[in-house]
Amino acid sequence: MTTHTVACIDGSGLTQSVCDYAAWSAQRMGTSLVLLNVLDDVRKPTETDFSGNIGVDTRQNLLIELAEIEEKRAKLARRQGLMVLDSAQRHLESSSAGNAEISTRQRHGDLVDTLLEVEDETRLLVIGRQGRHGEGVGQHIGHQVERVIRAVSRPVWVITGKFQPLQRIMIAFDNSATSRKAVEMVADSPLFKGIPVHVVMVAAETDDHQEQLNWAKERLQSSGFDVTANLEAGDVEKVLLNYVSENQIGAMVMGAYGHSRIREFFVGSHTNRLLTSTKVPLLLLR
Repeated sequence: MTTHTVACIDGSGLTQSVCDYAAWSAQRMGTSLVLLNVLDDVRKPTETDFSGNIGVDTRQNLLIELAEIEEKRAKLARRQGLMVLDSAQRHLESSSAGNAEISTRQRHGDLVDTLLEVEDETRLLVIGRQGRHGEGVGQHIGHQVERVIRAVSRPVWVITGKFQPLQRIMIAFDNSATSRKAVEMVADSPLFKGIPVHVVMVAAETDDHQEQLNWAKERLQSSGFDVTANLEAGDVEKVLLNYVSENQIGAMVMGAYGHSRIREFFVGSHTNRLLTSTKVPLLLLR
């Protein structure tokens, strides 16, 4: 089955960045690129009970008028979504990232359900940290992002800002199954091939931890990567974010569901803290 890089776009301020990272990824992995717009907020006809308050004829006329308004709202949403897709496709075709095969899709329904339906043909999912409904209301993380991360088994790349060519990446490593999978994925995938990798383990400085970190370093080096490995103690969030800032890291790779301090840090209430605080894209693996 053909696999795609799928970019979820909704016309938010991050739409162009999502498209740029998705196109860059599709080119490096040799996949086609699908621009996906899901209409999950088209309201259903109002079902308010007016019995006893107004006459039968008045109620019927009101319901007809409400249905017409909802139908018009749905049509406008579809047209708006198609305009978003068309604008994104033209942006990519006019840029250097437009070499990948690009197609567009518009679906109706719940975003997570839609992504699960196309999961078998998805190699990488790219989504903005904040959607259209989160802009301007003080919300730092889109209300759908955590649902998507928890539901989809494919790698999810959460985009935080304008596209920047990657000079180096960082893997948050804790020797869990998912973090070892992250190392294997980076080692075997063409996505980050040729880009220096920093592997950071937040744990006590013991011989066991150093040995675990050495495994990650050697695994990546065996695939030709230039690797820097660091074992650091401290608060997981602070250490990771400081390291990203101090070493000009362009993207962070992380196993989303491991069994360690990083897992506790990530799957609980700290999820939003990391997604809110990071200034670089976060590639999450299950």
